Amino acid sequence: MPTREPFDLPGPVAGRIHGFIDLPEGTGRRPTVVVCHGFKGFMEWGFFPALAELLTARGFVVVRFNFSGAGMEPGEDRVTDLESFRVHTFSREQADLHAVLDAVGSTLAPDRVNPRRLGLVGHSRGGAAAILTAGAPKRRESIHALVTWSAVATFDRMGEEEKEAWRRQGQVTVLNSRTGQELPMGIEVLEDLERHPAELDVIAAAGRIGAPWLILHGAEDETVPVAEARRLYEAAGGGGAEGVELETIPGAGHTFGAVHPFAGPTPQLTRVFNATQTWLRRHL
Repeated sequence: MPTREPFDLPGPVAGRIHGFIDLPEGTGRRPTVVVCHGFKGFMEWGFFPALAELLTARGFVVVRFNFSGAGMEPGEDRVTDLESFRVHTFSREQADLHAVLDAVGSTLAPDRVNPRRLGLVGHSRGGAAAILTAGAPKRRESIHALVTWSAVATFDRMGEEEKEAWRRQGQVTVLNSRTGQELPMGIEVLEDLERHPAELDVIAAAGRIGAPWLILHGAEDETVPVAEARRLYEAAGGGGAEGVELETIPGAGHTFGAVHPFAGPTPQLTRVFNATQTWLRRHL
């Protein structure tokens, strides 16, 4: 039977990175997929456990984790460490993902992971994190497949008046509509974006992707417009047999109809699951 093992890594900037590694039945090294959650998300949200179950059934090792600034411990479904959430930055997120990739196959399941068959899957902001990492010079040769769901094409999502208010107040709050929590984002987040525009340029990273890349996006996404998926597709060069493909999902919103707690896959999410596992099986 497939097995699940928890892991805990020190965050390269601060905090801890908690995760699960899901192992398919059998022995030997298998193709491996690292999964990145989005803003206000976490590794146990909605469709992530179901995705891990699907992929392990297809023979993949699946690694999913909470970014160190998620502010959540395994088993929690609300942010309990508000300070960690408040100061978490895009650059810290990149450092976390690189730390997980460094651990995969070295300290994490070295006898089960095939480092020559490594893929990334990311949702929303986690999709952008995966794009930046797959396009990074140190990773271009080691990431062999990429799938993004509802990925943002830019982290710069506020107008100048909103940014000025953010600077004056030192933080802004965002509402988690699922839990009703008002979550703080410190000025560190804005300063990180302004200090590292090249390093955090998702569109530029899209143009550097060398791995086969599947872009999945809901046609009715209310959070990240489907136009952002088209920008990513165009930046990546617009296709090719081993290049990039864009698939829009009719009638689908930002989470393809999935909710938390998970109530089972919708027809739109089933299509996303099928496209994802088909792409990963083809390229890994």
